[in-house]
Amino acid sequence: MTTTDLSKLQYYIDVLPARLEQFTEEEFSYKETEGKWSKKEILGHLIDSATNNHHRFVRGQFEDNPVVSYAQNEWVEVSAYQQMQQDTVIRTWKMYNAFLLEIVCNISVEVLNTKMANGHTLAFLVEDYVSHLEHHLGQIFDDFDFKA
Repeated sequence: MTTTDLSKLQYYIDVLPARLEQFTEEEFSYKETEGKWSKKEILGHLIDSATNNHHRFVRGQFEDNPVVSYAQNEWVEVSAYQQMQQDTVIRTWKMYNAFLLEIVCNISVEVLNTKMANGHTLAFLVEDYVSHLEHHLGQIFDDFDFKA
């Protein structure tokens, strides 16, 4: 994990909500085909990702190899993001990522760089989280500028 990852995450927390609010409810909920996620569901998936990574970032500080897995399609479906108000999904994404950023900023450097049993460090998991976020932002926005 680098300070760039933390800067990027802070940038996304600051910038994304206003950009997401520019979509109409219809645009945000539109599904190209059945079985494909809407923009709203993609953001919901990112909330699920934050939820699961919350466990990794906390448990990784005191467990050797926390096993956290989830069935992403089932999580999106059961969470019913598609039926939620756009503002609820956006505010939840913002709040959860601000919360994660606080957690990550308080992890000691020694712990961040300690390898877990799976060979990864917490620093790698944070980098991977930001990369995963950016991948899905590219699905939501055709023109999103990833420069933090």
